[in-house]
Amino acid sequence: MFEEDNWKKSNTQDFWGEIAPCDHLLQIYDNDHVFLISLEGFAGSGFLAGDSVIIIATQAHINALNERLIYQGFDLDKLINEKKYITLDAEKTLSKFMINNWPDEVLFIDLVSGLLKNAKQNNRKVRAFGEMVALLWAKGNNGATVHLEHLWNEFCAKEGFCLFCAYPKTGFTQSATKSLEHICATHSKIISGESGASTEIIYKSA
Repeated sequence: MFEEDNWKKSNTQDFWGEIAPCDHLLQIYDNDHVFLISLEGFAGSGFLAGDSVIIIATQAHINALNERLIYQGFDLDKLINEKKYITLDAEKTLSKFMINNWPDEVLFIDLVSGLLKNAKQNNRKVRAFGEMVALLWAKGNNGATVHLEHLWNEFCAKEGFCLFCAYPKTGFTQSATKSLEHICATHSKIISGESGASTEIIYKSA
């Protein structure tokens, strides 16, 4: 097992420890290995900072993340019991606010408000990761993806929490270029997602 102190001092920990409370970050990644390194850093640095961490992802990604966090020495059972670590299946969560293949704003806000209420106990800061947008994008529902990003963006700014979104590069084609521009426009920072690249900001909004 890695020494926890060494992990705390890693470049990944430094990067994720410096994100702002209202940042909305985007990663378009080469492969799951690259993505999971980022997700581990995002969640782990949140725990070390005393934040609550919400992860809405595929079950496969949640399982892989849990393995990494346990390997780093985090007591997930304790974090879950204290509502400092909240995980939800992305597909099931999507089904709770999608109507006719479109995100319903009222249902979305009700759902996310409930999550934040639990996560913010004892005045904790919150950071959240959402993979629902990537699932919509993979299904070719580009308009709904952009709309959901805007809903997240507005809610993030209003409630003051950090949000991280990620998409696999395999889901992008030339025909999706315009929608990609809209997606990027809803994020404050875009981070590296290439194999072998260190975690760093490659774009920052003015």
